[in-house]
Amino acid sequence: MVTYNILDYSPIDEGSDARKALLQTVELARLAEKLGYRRFWVSEHHHVRSVAGSSPEMLMMHLADSTEHIRIGSGGIMLPHYSPYKVAENFRVLEALHPNRIDLGIGRSPSYQLVNRALNESKGKRLSYEQQIEDIHHYLTEKVINHRFRDLTAMPVIDTAPEMWLLGTGKGSAEIAAQQGLSYAYAHLAKPGGGRDAVMHYRDHFRPSSLFSRPIVMISVFAVVAETLEESEMLAKALDLWLLTVESSSPPPYYPSVDTTLKRGFSALEKEKIKHNRKRIFIGTPEQVANDIQKTAEEYQADEVTIVPNVFGSKNRMKGIALLAEALDLGKAE
Repeated sequence: MVTYNILDYSPIDEGSDARKALLQTVELARLAEKLGYRRFWVSEHHHVRSVAGSSPEMLMMHLADSTEHIRIGSGGIMLPHYSPYKVAENFRVLEALHPNRIDLGIGRSPSYQLVNRALNESKGKRLSYEQQIEDIHHYLTEKVINHRFRDLTAMPVIDTAPEMWLLGTGKGSAEIAAQQGLSYAYAHLAKPGGGRDAVMHYRDHFRPSSLFSRPIVMISVFAVVAETLEESEMLAKALDLWLLTVESSSPPPYYPSVDTTLKRGFSALEKEKIKHNRKRIFIGTPEQVANDIQKTAEEYQADEVTIVPNVFGSKNRMKGIALLAEALDLGKAE
C-alpha cells in the first residue's frame, strides 16, 4: 500500500514575509498530521529569497514539538557542505527528543557558487559523498565495520535511530543508496525522465543494512490541486513563473501571486520552457491529480509519494492537501 507525505519549502508569498512563511509551515504540518499524511519534510535552500526554509534541523525541532505523531524530516540536508559527525549529532538530538519520528533525508545540490564558497571556504580536501554517507550511517548506528572513527561516538547515545533517505535524480544516487542499504527518494519533480531506470537499478542492487532489510522507494512530485480545473490552472501559472525565475540568474524576492503572474504574461521562449516544466507538475481537480499520482506511483512501483504543494497562498496550500487527502482516501488520524 502506497503512503503519502508532504514536503514544504516555506514559500514567502508576495505581500508576506519570512516569519509568516515559517509559521505557515507549522500550520501546514499540523493539518497534514490531521489529514493522515505519514511524513512532513522541509527543504534546505540558500540565497533563495522567495523561500524561508534554509535550516531544516532548526525548523524540524519546532515542527516535531508542534505535532504529535507525524514523522518529521529533511528533504534534504545538503551533505557536502557539512561535517557528517555534526549532522549525525543534530539528528540524534532530534531523535532523542522525538523517538521514531525523525527522518534524515540527504542530498548533494551545490546551490549557487557564492553559497558553495561561503559554506566551504575554510575547508581543505573534501570527503567523497559516498564516504560522508557511510560516516553518518556509522555515527547513527555504530555498525559500520572497521570505520576509521570507530572509537568516536555521536552524542547523545540513544536506543533508536532516524530513518536515512538518500535523495536523487539518477543512477549515481540510486547506486549509493543501494550499496549502503538506504531508502531512496527519487525527485520526479526535478527530473521526470529517466527515473524508472534509476529506481530499477536501486532495487536490483540493494544490499540490506542495519537500517533497512529491503529497498524502499519514494518519489516526490509537484501537485497543484483546486476544486476546479480552471482554478488549478490559475494557481499553476504562478508556479510556472516561480520556476522560471527561481532557476534564473535573477531569482524573485517572493513567490508571485496569480494576479502578478497574469499581468506579467510570458514570452514565446518562456512558454516553451513552461511546456517543458509542466512535465514536472500534476495539475487539476483532486480526482485528476490523485489519479495521476497513483498512476505514476504504480509506474515507479513506489512505496511512498511525497507531494510538494508549492502554490501561492497558505490557504491554497492547505486546501490543496486537504482536497487531495480526501481524493486519496487517507482518512483522518484520530
